Amino acid sequence: MEFFKIRKDIPFMKHAVAFNAISFITFLAAVFFLFSRGLHLSVEFTGGTLMEVSYSQPADLNAVRDQIAKLGFSDVQVQNFGTARDVMIRMPAVKGQSSAQQSEQVLNALKATDANVQLRRTEFVGPQVGDELAVDGLKALAFVIVGIMIYLAMRFEWKFAVAAIIANLHDVVIILGFFAFFQWEFSLPVLAAVLAVLGYSVNESVVIFDRIRENFRRYRKMDTVEIIDNAITSTISRTIITHGCTQLMVLSMLLFGGATLHYFALALTIGICFGIYSSVFVAAAIAMWLGIRREDLIKHTTKVAGDPDDENSGAVV
Repeated sequence: MEFFKIRKDIPFMKHAVAFNAISFITFLAAVFFLFSRGLHLSVEFTGGTLMEVSYSQPADLNAVRDQIAKLGFSDVQVQNFGTARDVMIRMPAVKGQSSAQQSEQVLNALKATDANVQLRRTEFVGPQVGDELAVDGLKALAFVIVGIMIYLAMRFEWKFAVAAIIANLHDVVIILGFFAFFQWEFSLPVLAAVLAVLGYSVNESVVIFDRIRENFRRYRKMDTVEIIDNAITSTISRTIITHGCTQLMVLSMLLFGGATLHYFALALTIGICFGIYSSVFVAAAIAMWLGIRREDLIKHTTKVAGDPDDENSGAVV
């Protein structure tokens, strides 16, 4: 399925140096903000108070957030669990205030508007739990990176694996850079979005790499730059359809998903936009600079009747 077909190949690789210079500057800026400002970690990573309350009727989560915000607590997570009447509240630790004092203050505020609110459970999630979650998240990220490299090295060639993983890590670091610069809350759902972006970005790279390998087989007289330009140009329509449909779904979560899904959808939006950019201008360009050749993908090449670049194409012997 194609919305349009471009007759003439777009010379993407002609501008590869300029685009990758922009990528490198953006990457350095993201790293700078990560080290200078750091991530604004949520209660899952830093520790804090966890409360479970129950209402006699479906709870209005926005009203609950407003009531807690009036107490001066920031970065509070409020979400349903189990049923619409059960609400889980996560609050970061406050210096000079115990977990019991926090929960009592919040419960009194909630009862001021609904006397039927019942406290089901309250506990302190210590920093040790947060450290374990952070370590587990880093392990998950490392496993994903290693798995992607092995997959691409087996399916294509090691040069493609190196190019794709550099491009994908470029996307991840830029997402983290946005969260560090704007001090958006980095929570477990955001970490899940970052891991999803890794898989999503590598899918686009695989599509382009597949077309590059196919072009090496079809067009014997084209050089590597022409092969890559043709591969990217011929997949543009597919890229617009795939990423456009995905972004529509993510945008609906961003606009209508509420506070719980806001930063998750925001991370996906940044990842999708930069994923397209990195697959075209970063991954393909790095593979070209690493010196991919027809011999890397096709060990034995022979002339085949009907080859578009075969001088005797169409001849009958």
